[in-house]
Amino acid sequence: MLAGRYLRSRRRETFISVIAGFSFLGIMLGVATLIIVMAVMNGFRGELLSKILGINGHLLVQPIGSELDDYDAVAARLENLDGITFTLPFVEGQTLVSGPSGAFGALVRGVREGDLMRQPLVANTVMTGTLDKFDEGTGIAIGTRMAQQLGVSVGDTVTLVSPRGNVTPMGVTPRVKGYPVVAVFEIGMSEYDGTIAFMPLAEAQRYFNQEGIVTGIEVFTEDPDEVGRLKPLVEEGAGRPTYVTDWRTRNVTFFSALEVERNVMFLILMLIVIVAALNIISGMTMLVKDKGRDIAILRTMGATRGAVLRVFVITGASIGVVGTLAGFILGFVVCLNIEPIRQGISWLTRTELFSPELYFLSRLPADMDSGETAAVVIMAMVLSLLATLYPAWRAARLDPVEALRYE
Repeated sequence: MLAGRYLRSRRRETFISVIAGFSFLGIMLGVATLIIVMAVMNGFRGELLSKILGINGHLLVQPIGSELDDYDAVAARLENLDGITFTLPFVEGQTLVSGPSGAFGALVRGVREGDLMRQPLVANTVMTGTLDKFDEGTGIAIGTRMAQQLGVSVGDTVTLVSPRGNVTPMGVTPRVKGYPVVAVFEIGMSEYDGTIAFMPLAEAQRYFNQEGIVTGIEVFTEDPDEVGRLKPLVEEGAGRPTYVTDWRTRNVTFFSALEVERNVMFLILMLIVIVAALNIISGMTMLVKDKGRDIAILRTMGATRGAVLRVFVITGASIGVVGTLAGFILGFVVCLNIEPIRQGISWLTRTELFSPELYFLSRLPADMDSGETAAVVIMAMVLSLLATLYPAWRAARLDPVEALRYE
């Protein structure tokens, strides 16, 4: 009752109530911001990981010493290993792709129709056209951003220029060939939608002068985090000299940078909660000073130091607990509607807040981790509680005689 009364100010105590209100807002905004930013960082990492591992294999097998001409036998042996879902032989090469609207570099991958259909990130995201009878034709599948930049659609022809062309007495001449677009897909990652094109494996082998051989074999596993255990098994199961790399090695710099940024953002945003907790200390200290006479009267009426301590602990902790819960609700609501909020702000400000060219993804993801969110809430509540201890201890130590001496 007393704690609730101290939180409701009268006219002469308005300043103290304003400080308590700012402390409440600080805790609420700090917790909400921390939850939102961590959820966006988790979503960003998860989306990138799913996109990268949806296109690239968890393990990459490349030949050593000789060309990989027995790729069918090697792929069959690898698929029989425990923990391997499927393998994908491919031919890969850099080309210059051109269309009516321009020309730029692209990565062309030759794969079989069956293998391409086993990649849902491509097979299930075809916007126009079809991948049916992909192996029987000589067409290519491109991403939506590449189609927009080239100014082409399904049925139009794009020209590929490869430096690895025909060998003539004058040297190697570039190979120039036109291919019809048979499908346009949208993975949702701008780097892949704008730079990767898929071609039938047999046609890619002819185009890149690699008849009967492949560049490598991508291996997809049941659990991407188990690649460390599976790597030696794949090296042994290949049955020939190979060089095997996993997705963590190939993307170590990228994901390490994301992890560092995530940790730094957590520390920086945690300072907001700490500052709000310091506001609780200042507000409670002023409240104790203002209520000195009331504390003295309570003590003379028989209130113990422990009772006075509890009153002010409850007063300060109420600000922190209610602010933390309000921040959790605010953060939860924002995370559920993060993409509509982004679109609304972009529409109001006439700016693009989340450019796909800079952030790779076409939408703003948010993934709230229950353990992480619980840690943020508990940490904010503990800080709020600790912030009340010193002012409450000062109130409990107040001498009634000194407080009433000049009254």
